[in-house]
Amino acid sequence: MAFDGIVISNIVYDMNRLLTGGRIYKIYQPETDELLLVIKREKETHRLLLSASASLPLIYFISGNKQNPLTAPNFCMLLRKHISNGRIIEVEQPGMERIVEISIEHLNELGDLCRKKLVIELMGKHSNIIFLDDTGMIIDSIKHISHQVSSVREVLLGRTYVAPPSQDKISLANLSPAWMEQVLLKKATTAQKAIYTSISGISPLFAGELCYRAAIDGSAPTASLCEEEQSSLYGQLIRLKTQIEHHEYMPNIIYQGKSPIEFSSMALTMYPDMDCRPFSSISEVLETFYAEKEAVTRIRQKSTDLRKIVSNAIERTAKKYDLQRKQLEDTNKMDKYKIYGELLHTYGYNVVPGQKELRCINYYDNQEITIPLDADLSAMENAKKYFDRYGKLKRTREALQTLVEETHDQLLHLESISNALEIARDENDLAMIKDELTEYNYIRRRGQNKKKAHSKSKPFHYISSDGFHMYVGKNNFQTDELTFKRAYGKDMWFHAKKMAGSHVIVKLENAAELPDRTYEEAARLAAYYSKGKNAPKVEIDYTERRNLKKPPQAKPGFVIYHTNYSMTIEPDISGITKLS
Repeated sequence: MAFDGIVISNIVYDMNRLLTGGRIYKIYQPETDELLLVIKREKETHRLLLSASASLPLIYFISGNKQNPLTAPNFCMLLRKHISNGRIIEVEQPGMERIVEISIEHLNELGDLCRKKLVIELMGKHSNIIFLDDTGMIIDSIKHISHQVSSVREVLLGRTYVAPPSQDKISLANLSPAWMEQVLLKKATTAQKAIYTSISGISPLFAGELCYRAAIDGSAPTASLCEEEQSSLYGQLIRLKTQIEHHEYMPNIIYQGKSPIEFSSMALTMYPDMDCRPFSSISEVLETFYAEKEAVTRIRQKSTDLRKIVSNAIERTAKKYDLQRKQLEDTNKMDKYKIYGELLHTYGYNVVPGQKELRCINYYDNQEITIPLDADLSAMENAKKYFDRYGKLKRTREALQTLVEETHDQLLHLESISNALEIARDENDLAMIKDELTEYNYIRRRGQNKKKAHSKSKPFHYISSDGFHMYVGKNNFQTDELTFKRAYGKDMWFHAKKMAGSHVIVKLENAAELPDRTYEEAARLAAYYSKGKNAPKVEIDYTERRNLKKPPQAKPGFVIYHTNYSMTIEPDISGITKLS
């Protein structure tokens, strides 16, 4: 997975081709470190996403909209003030670096023509989006970097913009045989590492591809390359340079089975045994490869506090459950104490004062038994002591059986909430989970909620290959509503057996029964949206909705059923069409 200078050069080429001369119609800031520019050009509308996320910095065209905050952040308002309706003049990538510069022309308050520049730095945790005037002075940035944060350069209002350090790398445009001989081949490292540490824009992934194309061992030291191998490697570097200069891009994703593992703007020939799927644009590649990952990454960041609350609660509850089970096991001694008491009543006349044990026949199994005695007590007093112990353990057992069951239910409930956090996709999903945690006192209540946010969240909606609608509840409140309010008697219900997971409902509509293929696809959904997602196989229970019951006072998402079928299936949902 290499979002390197080569991929960025492909994006910059597409941006110049699609955006030059276009006007910035809308500016949004969906996240604190993300911008969405809507640009209109020649009756076409393009949506460009700029993300300076530390974990996933990206720039590409997206096909749909993103949810935006009701109140635009300050940086977004500043951009709207300066460059709304501005015209994009050109897009540049200096020296194949992971930097994109968008030059914009606009009219100021006096009607004079001005030029501004938006600089997008895509460099991991150092990523940023910086707004410059025509003199290179920083007007503002999406992240403010002071000297306390970075001793290399400041990114603050009023400072002159300084590009990130180049790390002593050369651009592909400046390649020469002399540089190859004097620099690249002199590095005391492997051939692959020498390439990506010496030439800007080339990632370790594509350095490995260049070695493969040149038929050399990328893990071999550069000093071990013969003249023929050196010449072959230089030839591949020149070929790459020519491909980029002539915009001969081939956006593709490499799949291992059904899982995407790598992508590039150039052909990746070093994976001959894997499926290489071409795409019409690099943005389509990025949207396919990263869209789900980016959504998951964002929601994981926003759910950190909830995850911590649930994780701590699970840990505490699991410890309590283990302790209660151990205490319950200890009560198994109560029957022994009852027998001791009964035998002392029977054989106590044989006990003399000061005796420390009594050996007698246990008339329950006709085996000899030894009963420990307190020498300071009589036989009847010892019997009473054992009966008292029996009575205490019996009462403890009765209480513990209820407590263990309650704690086990609580643990299952928390695990179901943990699973819901894993599959949450937006803030409405998190709001429902927070409501549930608040309702069950894992989060302290702070006043009254004005409106239940969980009413806005909707279950996942899939359609089977045979045309049946399948719904997946994202959390416990939603599964209750889905199962008991939206599903009817003969609709089919699926759930992972004996583990936390989502309820899956398949609507029968007017059909008499479901085809086998739809059964399997619904079971795959139930397996995928459960705690067994990463297991090779998951056992799934399924039954008609009318066979489900919800016990009184049961926690949300909990049902009981006595009539069901089961199947074991892979938790793989590739090929199942998702509608929402």
